[in-house]
Amino acid sequence: MISQAMNDSLTRVGKGSDAGEVLRRYWQPAALLDELEQGRPVVPVKLLGEELVLFRDSAGELGLIGRHCPHRGADMCFGRLEDNGLRCPFHGWHFDRNGQCVEQPGEPEGSRMFEKVQSTSYPVVEKNGIIWAYMGPGEPPAFPNFDCFRAPGTHVFAFKGLWQCNWLQAMEVGIDPAHASFLHRFLQDENPADSYGKQFRDTAADTAIPMTKLLRDYPRPEIQVEETDYGLKLTALRHLDSGQTHVRVTNQIFPEAICIPMSREMTITQWHVPVDDENCYWYSMFTSYDAPVDKDRMRDQRLQEHSLPDYAPLKNASNNYGYDAGEQESETYTGMGLDINVHDQWAVESMGAIQDRTQEHLGKTDVAIIRYRRMLRAAIAAVKEGREDDLPMRNALDLTTLFGPVSNDAIAKDGDWSKATGESDQARRSACPWDASI
Repeated sequence: MISQAMNDSLTRVGKGSDAGEVLRRYWQPAALLDELEQGRPVVPVKLLGEELVLFRDSAGELGLIGRHCPHRGADMCFGRLEDNGLRCPFHGWHFDRNGQCVEQPGEPEGSRMFEKVQSTSYPVVEKNGIIWAYMGPGEPPAFPNFDCFRAPGTHVFAFKGLWQCNWLQAMEVGIDPAHASFLHRFLQDENPADSYGKQFRDTAADTAIPMTKLLRDYPRPEIQVEETDYGLKLTALRHLDSGQTHVRVTNQIFPEAICIPMSREMTITQWHVPVDDENCYWYSMFTSYDAPVDKDRMRDQRLQEHSLPDYAPLKNASNNYGYDAGEQESETYTGMGLDINVHDQWAVESMGAIQDRTQEHLGKTDVAIIRYRRMLRAAIAAVKEGREDDLPMRNALDLTTLFGPVSNDAIAKDGDWSKATGESDQARRSACPWDASI
C-alpha cells in the first residue's frame, strides 16, 4: 500500500505535476505517421493533458503547436495549411510550425503585435512510423541506439491503441512476468492461425513445448530484476522437470516503455503514453530480425480490432471485452478471445481510471513494479531538486552506446541461463539482414 498523496505523485501528468515533469524530460510518441498520411496532414493530439495540433506544412516539415488560437481560442485543427504554417479561419492569424504568429491581417497597417504572439510549440521528429514530441525544458535528448530505432523502416511496424486508464497501471502490467501464466493462458495447445496472441502458443525457445503449456504447467517463475542504464532488465526463470530452465528476458525502458519478445524473430517495444490522467495510448514498434514486416497485413489485422480515427479497441467495457463464459471454461483463461492485448486492457481498465494503490497488496512477484516505483520516485525528487543529470539516460551517458535491449526466450540446458540468453540473442543477430550487432 502507498498513501493517496504518493499515488497522485506517481500518476498525475499535467504541467507542474510530479510524474508529468519527469515524463516531459523524454521524447513522447505523439501520433502515428499513418495519421498524417490519411488525406489532410492535420491531426489533433492530446498529450500529457495538453491540447495540441500536429501538422505537416507545405514544405513537408512537421509542426506541433497549441490547439487553440492565442487570439480567441478557436480550434486550430480546422486551420488552413498555408505558407509553411497554419492559419486560423476565424480572423486569419497565421502561425508557423514553431508556434510563432507571423501575420494578423485584420490588425492596423504597420502593426507589429504579431511578433509578441507565440503559441505553445514543441519539437517533433519522425522515427520508424511514429511522430515523437519533446515537451520539456532545454534541448531535447538524443534517442538511444535501440533496435527499434536503428532497424530499417522495412523491418519495423508501428501501431497504437487507446486504453481508458492511467498510464502507470498500463505500463506496470508489462513489467509483471507472473501475470502471463494466468491472464494469457490458453487451455489448448494447438497453434492457431497467425494472430496477435500467437507468441503465447509458439513453442518455447528451442523446445517442442508450446508456450501455453509452459505457462500452465510452470506458473511460478523465479523473477530477477537488474537496474540498467536505460531502466530495468527483468529475467523470469521457469525450472522444467527435465532439469532445463526456460528463460524469458524483458525490459522496462524509463520512463514508460517496455521491450518484450513477441517471437524468436520479433520484439515489441511499447510506450504507455498519457493522454491525460485517466486515459493513455500504447504505441508499439514491432521489430523484425528476420524478413521485412508485412505492414499492410499487420495494419489490417489490428484495424479489425480497433476503430478510427481514435484507435479505440472494439472490445471494451461497454461490451464486457467480448467475455464468453463457454470460452472461459474450455478455451482461454479469461474468456475474452485470443488477443492478449484485450486481456491486458481488461486487467488495467478494470482497476478504475486511476488505480487506488492505497488498497493494493504487493507480493514477491511484484519485485519489478516495486523497483520501478522507487526509480520513478527518485526521478521525481531529482527534477524537483534540479538534479536532472541524475535521471536515467539524461546523465551524460552516450546514448549511442545503448543497444538492444536484449529481449528473448531461451532454454538453459546446463543451468547457465545467462549464457543461454546471450547465445540465443547472438544467433538471432548474426542471421539478421540488417546490422543488429551489439
